[in-house]
Amino acid sequence: MEIERQKKILNIEYGSVFGTYWMIYAIISSFASVFMLARGYSNSQIGMTLAAANILAFIMQPLIADFTDRSKRLGIIGVTEIMTALMMIFAIGMFVFKGGTLALCVVFVLLIGFHTVLQPLFNSLAFKLEECGIPTNYGVARAGGSLAYSIFVAILGTLVAKLGIIVLPVSCEIICALMILALILTNRTFQKNMKMGHPPLPGVAVNDEAEEEEEINLIMFIKRNKMFFLVNIGVIGLFFSNAILNNYMAQIVTDINGTTEDMGRILGIMAFLEIPTMVLFKRIKRKFSCQFLLKIASIGFTVKIGLVWLATSVGMLYFAQVFQIVSFALFLPGMVYFTGEIMSRGEAVKGQALFTTMITLTTIFSSLLGGWILDIAGAKALTLIATLATAAGAVLIIAVIDKVGRK
Repeated sequence: MEIERQKKILNIEYGSVFGTYWMIYAIISSFASVFMLARGYSNSQIGMTLAAANILAFIMQPLIADFTDRSKRLGIIGVTEIMTALMMIFAIGMFVFKGGTLALCVVFVLLIGFHTVLQPLFNSLAFKLEECGIPTNYGVARAGGSLAYSIFVAILGTLVAKLGIIVLPVSCEIICALMILALILTNRTFQKNMKMGHPPLPGVAVNDEAEEEEEINLIMFIKRNKMFFLVNIGVIGLFFSNAILNNYMAQIVTDINGTTEDMGRILGIMAFLEIPTMVLFKRIKRKFSCQFLLKIASIGFTVKIGLVWLATSVGMLYFAQVFQIVSFALFLPGMVYFTGEIMSRGEAVKGQALFTTMITLTTIFSSLLGGWILDIAGAKALTLIATLATAAGAVLIIAVIDKVGRK
């Protein structure tokens, strides 16, 4: 009974980490265009800022992942606490610096860059926490993130429409503080259960065993996992549309006579629809292989962005979000578990980091191209290009996913 109680506590705390993480994402990424447009930036300038932020993340992700793999003193939780505290410091710049300045662009670069680097660490945290003998449910925890985001982003849309963009930096400081609190509580429960000496879970390496794993650098990792690397190349195309919708939904909605409130509601519904799939993912995974689920998700991504391209009303955009159930909601936990299944413990964080690094690379391309295309050709041209890129990524993933070998 005590183990069940500790399981509930640890999973609630882990879910709270994801909840606060994705609430921060709503502020600094989903509403980045809204904030910067209000401060006088053009779509191209917004695109260059977002791209620079993700270039920073692209450079930092493998370095931070490698440091975290090797660090015995800080570990995943210690590293993420420090990075979140730094984000609170960066967010002060949203109050201080005015629109049209390079300094405000630098603030967004640092905020989004550091925030993006946190994602693979939080994904890997699910497996780290299991070392204490308590099972974690990544799908449920990630669903908690989607639930928090869906509610929060809809509220933000209304608050920004009524009170202005000052809501965004105020919210950022508050939610960053809450994320640090969630990490502290999670670590406390983890350490408590480590001291209780629960028997290790099947397939989970404990500290001594993990230290015996061969340490490899990122280049060697890619050489040893060529098919997995090709799958991640496909992720670049597949997630192009996801990045476009997250970064430029305000412009897409406005193009068909929608409002900031509509944008918040659409993003909220999109995130809310992820929840059933993520909560039930472990059950789904028992009946279908991760490879099969990733194929289905790839098709779902393509259909969804295709419907967005065809949309002529806000109502059609709402309908397109239904396919979030079998696209992002299926692909993200599927890729996390798939990576955990095929990777040795010594490669686990690098495998998760490669996946999120490819998503970051996609965001770099989509940010630059998206802003430029919006200024030159408009939202319809942007969603058409996103549809073609997503379809190409889906084809590659479907073609090679079954060739990725289990170690």
